[in-house]
Amino acid sequence: MKKFRLLRMVVFSILLMVPALGNTQPQNEMIQNLEHGYINWTTGIVQAKGIGAPPDNSRAARPMAIQAAKLVAYRNLLELIKALRIDSTTTVENFIIKSDVITSRVEGIIQNAQVLKTDYMSDGTVEVVVQMDIRGGFSQLVLPPEIQQVESITPIPQDQMDPAPGVYTGLIVDGRGLKVKPAMSPRIFDENGQEVYGSAFVSREFAVQQGMSGYAKDIRQAAKNDRVTDRPLIVKGLKTSGPGSSDIVISNSDAGAIRSASENLSFLKQCRVMIVVD
Repeated sequence: MKKFRLLRMVVFSILLMVPALGNTQPQNEMIQNLEHGYINWTTGIVQAKGIGAPPDNSRAARPMAIQAAKLVAYRNLLELIKALRIDSTTTVENFIIKSDVITSRVEGIIQNAQVLKTDYMSDGTVEVVVQMDIRGGFSQLVLPPEIQQVESITPIPQDQMDPAPGVYTGLIVDGRGLKVKPAMSPRIFDENGQEVYGSAFVSREFAVQQGMSGYAKDIRQAAKNDRVTDRPLIVKGLKTSGPGSSDIVISNSDAGAIRSASENLSFLKQCRVMIVVD
């Protein structure tokens, strides 16, 4: 009887573990799930998978299945990348069709994507997962040319952050309930339509390295993010703007708080902005 009870407890514990094991995506990260993979807007990582079947009666069945899976994975990754929104009006697909050279460069970046794992199925098929970072070289290629390099940015000294009222180390925009769609180059406006944050405010170096903004699904997690450091200003988004719903409108008073101190330009230039979404 004791053995039976022990066995039942073990089986019950395993059943409890199954849902947790199946859900590998962090709950507080902004993840856009698509048919063959996902875009993690919090980490800047895009993952895609592909499945390859072995040919019949071939000695090189497994290598050929692996190669087939890789080709499918890279093709699916390209489709995910095309769906990326650069700004409120442009996707990567809209961008690359303008030039064969740009198309070729994007495809070259994708072909160098990291093979994250290779799984072998019992029926001989192979599943390959590939991933790439949309920051770095890819961002350098697709970010708007209006984002210029700023050679010198004077950071806010740590010992001066606390005392000065109106001086902040970052910006958190609460966009929950607005159905905000993430983009690589989002903009923030005041109620009069004046730009508070956008391509004219950032240094290309920071935009390329870490993205113009970070995304999170929890405001507490956003406040802990290293991007906004110790003293972020938290503002509430009023509505979205633009056809892609990637730009956010904030109140004039909140916009005034950002503009109130020239030191705040430093964190804007360094892309120290987090956007919280549903």
